[in-house]
Amino acid sequence: MASLIPKPRKKLVFLASGRGSNLEAVLQAIQKGKIPANPAFLVTDNPEAPSIRIAARQNIPAKILDWKSYPKKEEYHRELLEFLQESSPDLIVACGYMRILKPEIIRAFPNRIINIHPSLLPSFPGLHAQNQAFEYGVKIAGCTAHFVDEGVDSGPIILQGVVKIEEGMTERELTLAILKEEHKILPLAVQHFCEDRLSIKDRKVSIL
Repeated sequence: MASLIPKPRKKLVFLASGRGSNLEAVLQAIQKGKIPANPAFLVTDNPEAPSIRIAARQNIPAKILDWKSYPKKEEYHRELLEFLQESSPDLIVACGYMRILKPEIIRAFPNRIINIHPSLLPSFPGLHAQNQAFEYGVKIAGCTAHFVDEGVDSGPIILQGVVKIEEGMTERELTLAILKEEHKILPLAVQHFCEDRLSIKDRKVSIL
């Protein structure tokens, strides 16, 4: 019987601006062998982001493009695109990245950028989604792993995690409960991509 040849591991580049807990969740899943991928780089717009230390612990180099050091923001976006093109990742994972990617980047990597958003899209896109949900008074909140398109949090949905808002729950408690679900569904979405299990038709994502 001929031996099965394993598929090559996907090359990942991460985008992060903050503490990096979702980055850490994905990296832990890679370490455990759940995700067949090689983490190549972290790109951050924040030179003080804790995510840099998380990447360093696993010997993942960080490319720092300090947002504040670019008086002309188009230069930031141009350098980001150039770096991503040079890196040639199979997948870009935006995990707590606080900048809107320009259309040029999205067109260069169609259906190859996954983002995690702390709401049940299409409800509450944009910033402060947990606060939006809490103030609106919804009974069910959650998070969404989705492909990035040229809209704001409007790309095809891969997975969603649900959080029931209990009576008396505070906004902080809701935020932490949503974050716990993010740590589940983002690694799983990346795993499905790296296993070539995601199919998109009419903007609907199927898991094969």
